[in-house]
Amino acid sequence: MKKYLTLESGDVFIGTAAGNLTKEIHGELVFTTSMTGYQETLTDPSYTNQMITFTYPLIGNYGISLGANQSPSVAAAAVVAQEFAETVYHYQSVMTVSQFLEKAGVPAIIGVDTRKLTKVIREHGTMAASLTNQPLSKSQLNGSQTVADVVKSATYSPADGAQATHVVLVDFGVKTNIIKSLQAFNASVTVVTPEATFQDIEALHPDGILLSNGPGNPEDFSAFLPVISQLQNQYPLFGICLGHQLLALANGAHTYKMPFGHRGINHPVKSLKTGEVIMTSQNHGYAVDIDSVDNTPLEVTGIEINDNTCEALEYPNRPVFSVQYHPEAAPGPHEARRLFNQFVELMHANGGIK
Repeated sequence: MKKYLTLESGDVFIGTAAGNLTKEIHGELVFTTSMTGYQETLTDPSYTNQMITFTYPLIGNYGISLGANQSPSVAAAAVVAQEFAETVYHYQSVMTVSQFLEKAGVPAIIGVDTRKLTKVIREHGTMAASLTNQPLSKSQLNGSQTVADVVKSATYSPADGAQATHVVLVDFGVKTNIIKSLQAFNASVTVVTPEATFQDIEALHPDGILLSNGPGNPEDFSAFLPVISQLQNQYPLFGICLGHQLLALANGAHTYKMPFGHRGINHPVKSLKTGEVIMTSQNHGYAVDIDSVDNTPLEVTGIEINDNTCEALEYPNRPVFSVQYHPEAAPGPHEARRLFNQFVELMHANGGIK
């Protein structure tokens, strides 16, 4: 059956339904340039309420495997692709992408010229769109969306039982591999929601605090900023993606919505301290205003080479830092994984600022 993708710009793309064939969706349309790692992308909570366009023409050629999800199920609201592979031969595959989406109740449209679509998004910026079963006029578009409840509360321990450090992770929509990466460095992890107070977190006796990634506008979490201000004065703190933006806001910097964001596994980031360039995985539609950092106690320590956006921050003389990219590499390169080791070493060295 046919499916219709109508953009806020007035552009209409017609394709074939896949996944949940009948469900209709209104949301924010974004694109990712990743060639692989589609399962991790689809289950990344940062894509909550978003319709993902894959620029690479063939998605699903190695199927869906157990253990690669970054959340319990598909987080994206819908998927746009040129082609889904319907026959896969990977030994770990248990189903196709189409079957995965159908099981999760997520609609998709295939047979779309995704590179042309991406150029439209690049020209007009991230925009509202509707995926429907019948043609839709621009006046009928409903791009409203809310940040879904993607947080949870639980405790995770390393598989070998070692618990050298205790991290309290504030969950704004955390990816599973962030928790696994901390466990790999013998950290036990207690997950709390953004409703937690400073006293709630203090009562858990953490060695360090991690502010996770997540979907939406960082200003939606302004109520938690005073808690961050208190936490950074007491404990080693590491912010990732949305957590990076929230650390900036808590110290007086500003954020802004990007025209079409950074979504992919091929973003070069330069360290302003060492000059080293690493390739990173990114997924965000907002960024820290790099000029606004000048009026804060923070220091910019990394930039994205393509557009000079703020990619890393540090609080001088404190064990507090953040990055805009994803060091847990799910999907993506592993060059930034050492940041978890850096965080653990800070906890060992400082044990919190008392």
